[in-house]
Parts: sequence; C-alpha cells; structure tokens
Amino acid sequence: MLKSLTVQNFALIEKIELEFEKGLNILTGETGAGKSILIDALGAALGNRANTNQIRAGCEEFSVEAVFLPEKNSAVKILLKEFDIDEDDSLIIRRKVNRAGKNSIIINGSHVTLATLKKIGAALVDIHGQSENLSLLKTDKIYSLIDGGDDKISAVRADYQKIFRSWQKQVKALADKEKSKSAHDERLEMLRWQEQEISAANLKPNEDEELDAELRKLSNAEKISAHVEESRVLLGNGEDFDILTAIAKVQKNLSDVARYDEKVNSVLKFLDDAEINLREAYDEIRTYSDAMDFSPEVLESLNARKDVIFKLKKYGANVNEILKRLEKIHAEINSIENFDSDVDATRRLIEKLETLTKKRASTLMQLRKDSADVLGTAIEKEIRRLGMKNATFFIGVAHADVLTENGGDMADIFFSANIGEDAASLSKVVSGGELSRIALAIKTVSAGREDSAVTMIFDEIDAGLGGTTAKVVAECINKVSRAKQVLCVTHLAQIACMADVHLHIEKTEKGTRTVTDVTRLATDERVTEIARMASGSEIPAAIQNARAMLNEARKLKRSRKI
Repeated sequence: MLKSLTVQNFALIEKIELEFEKGLNILTGETGAGKSILIDALGAALGNRANTNQIRAGCEEFSVEAVFLPEKNSAVKILLKEFDIDEDDSLIIRRKVNRAGKNSIIINGSHVTLATLKKIGAALVDIHGQSENLSLLKTDKIYSLIDGGDDKISAVRADYQKIFRSWQKQVKALADKEKSKSAHDERLEMLRWQEQEISAANLKPNEDEELDAELRKLSNAEKISAHVEESRVLLGNGEDFDILTAIAKVQKNLSDVARYDEKVNSVLKFLDDAEINLREAYDEIRTYSDAMDFSPEVLESLNARKDVIFKLKKYGANVNEILKRLEKIHAEINSIENFDSDVDATRRLIEKLETLTKKRASTLMQLRKDSADVLGTAIEKEIRRLGMKNATFFIGVAHADVLTENGGDMADIFFSANIGEDAASLSKVVSGGELSRIALAIKTVSAGREDSAVTMIFDEIDAGLGGTTAKVVAECINKVSRAKQVLCVTHLAQIACMADVHLHIEKTEKGTRTVTDVTRLATDERVTEIARMASGSEIPAAIQNARAMLNEARKLKRSRKI
C-alpha cells in the first residue's frame, strides 16, 4: 500500500508531504484547488507521462517521492527480483524531471528506466479515471478480468501457451526448411566436394605440429649431426681423453686408495652411479646418431605434406580445426540427405501439436465461459445498484477462427442500458458516465482478487451523480476499500463521509505566489467540510445534516453491511 507521498515544485504545489493509511483515503476541495494535480504527481511517481510544463514556475525541476509497503510474495516482489532491485520493508520511488526534460528515477537506491518504473507502478497502483476506464474496452483487459484470480484458468492458460509456442516454433521451422529446399542440391554438391578434398588428405590430429617439429629438426641437420657426434666422442671414443675412460681411471686410482682408507668408498659409489648413467647416455646418443636420416628426399616429402595442409587451412587455422570442420560437413550432408524425412517428421509433429493446442484451447474457452458467466452476473447486479436498474451486462466468449497466444476464443463485453434494446459491444453503445459506473462495478466485484494492485485510485468518478446513486457509489467504493487501500478524489458528501482518512486540498496565496496545500481533517473539521460539500454553507442546519451523514456512515461501516 501507499504509505506516503512527497511532492516538490510540481505545478501549484511548492512542497507537500502526505501520509496515507489502509482503507478509504478521501481527497476533497474546491474545483481547481489541485486535487487532480496531486493525482498527476503520484502518477508521475508510477511512470506516467511527465513533462516540463509540470515544473513549478521559477524552479528548475520537480521531484516526487512515493513510499510503498509491498505485500509478501506480490507481483511487485517478483518484478524487483526481475530488475535486480534491492528488496526492503519499504519500496521507495524517487523521480525528478528538470527543465531539459531529463528524467532521474531511483527505486530503493537503484537507477532504473522509465519502462521499468511503468511496470512496477502498474503492479502497485490501479488508477480509475476517465482515460483508464477506456482501457476496459481493450481485449487484453477483458481477458485479464475473466482469467485473473482463477488458479485453474491460469494453469490451463499457461499450459496452452507453452504448447502453442512449441507448435508455432515447429511451423516456422518447417517454413524455413521448405524455403531453403531449392538451395539444397547446390549446397550438397559443394559440401561433398569439400568433404572429398579434406578426406583425401587423410589428416591426423596434431599432424601439423608434429610436421613443424620434424621440419625444424631437418632444417638444422648439420648442426644436430655435429653436436651429436661431438657429444658421442667426448663421452667415449676409446681414447685416453674421453669421459668414460677418465672416470675408469679415477675409479681405479680410488680403488687402490680404498685399500688403505675406506673413507673414499662413498666417492667410489658416486662414480659407479655416474658411470652407469653416462654409459646409458652414451648408448642413447649412439642410437639416436644411427637413426638419423637427413636425406634430401625426406625433407622434400615433409615439405610436400606441409603444402597439402596449408592448402586446407581455408577450412581452419590448424589440422584439428580442419578435422572439426569435416565433422560439421558430414553432419550437414547427413541432414540434407535426410531432408525429406525431417520435413515429414516436422509435419507430423506440427499436426500433433496443433491437435493438442486446439484441445487445450477448447478447455480454456469453456473455463472462460464459466468465469465470464459468474462475473457478468455479479457485475450486472452492481451496475443496477448504481442507478442503471434496467441494464443488461454480460461478457461473451466465443470460438475464434484463428488460434493466438491468448487462446482459441474471442472475448467482448456486451451492454444495454434500457429495456427493449439488444445488448451490443460496450465500445459501441456506452456513454462516458455509464462507462464510469460500469468500471466501478467491475472494480467492486474484482477488488478482492490477489492479481490486482493493492492500492486503487478513484479520480472524480462521481461527476454528474447525485441522490441515491451517489450513495450507492459511496457504498461500492467503501466495499472496495475493505480489500484494497483506496485514494478517492470526490465532490460528493455521500462519498466523503465514508472516509477513514480525509484530506482537504485548497489553494492559498503565499507572498505573490499561489500554492496548493493539503490538510488532514480532524473530526470537527470533517463535519464542516461535509456540510460545505452537501449544501454549500456552514449554517447550523447544514452542520447538523453533516453530523447525521457521518453518523450514518459510521454505523454502516461498523455493521459491515456495505
């Protein structure tokens, strides 16, 4: 619910800080005092259109701050997670607009876009005014009315939409396949040529790396051969100066010493180990030397192989990538060769999904018809209470020729205000005043649903009403306020006397400027305001009548009859 609203430099408002409570919050005041300006300011905080004309004269920007207390597990909580906005006990929305038209929007410390604010604002507050009433004529609003609050319909609709999307996905896939069919033969010919070219090379994984290593060795054949030969000679060539011969002499000398001093035995052990390792190294070098083949024919063969691989690098940067490309070519050839069978399989799947989609659509349509009948009866009852005693109202749900994301049906609201007139589409027969009362009846019936916003705003929906009808409107608004927090701008005393919180808005002069101020009325102040609204004066009779109206309203609210 809306906890508080702070508005600064917005139109006639210099600065206002308001506190709201649960139940019915009434806003009254003379025409032009600024009641609608206050609603516009709240609308700006919810993402409604705002422009520089709303900035107070002589100021550079306006700012609005709305503090909400969102309910647990509400749609608002889900949206906060979706947009990665910090959750807290309070939801604080701040919006500023400057003379350059720049928006600054912050929600719980996070900067957000106007689109994000609109989504969150729509989940927080439901505004009920002339322009908003017209939205009832839109198809998506009608479906929202029928489907909302019914878990079974929601589950079937979600299941339907899942199957419908799968069906449409396969339909698109089939269209894409058939569109590409003419290019398949040409593509297949090219792929087979590429396959043959790569396969003919008989590549092996990492072959290019091994080939480069071998070529590096052959390119330095003379240096390698010289080093290997020199190393072999130094280790052992049967002459006195080679390493193995020298070690043998050292071993012989120390063995003689060991006969006189055993301390050199440890040195002899090191020399024995060294001799073994050096002889193994010598054998490895000799084997390596014997195996060396630095013939020009080998080098030529390796270079030729490298040229083959180089020509294939148009398919990949190295041999492994070329081989991966070959795998993809094989897969695509297989797919094209199996095109007809794939198309047949896709067609069979489409037929299956279409049948299933139609079945779910039929179930969904029947559930909607049942829901529409119940809602239509309840709403018609409220409409008749609101002064249109001969009205006919029902929501029609009929089979549609085309399946859509919404289902396989079409929904519309039908209305007739007078006896003897056939009900027709609401968009064709309703007047502005009638639409306002119809919208109120709908809100009254659907107020307790969990899918609707916690806070509702009724902006001067009482225009042109009076007498008994005004009283019934007041009762309906009060009924809505039991389930939702309601903010209501009104000129009718019958509605104002139902308030849980009564805010009075007036224009005053401050220096050379006109400003709008808001006052929360105490009990005695409410009596005076109700008297002014009911009779236009504050004479004793008017005051007495106002007290009577307030007492009657309190009794009705306590009795829970309304």
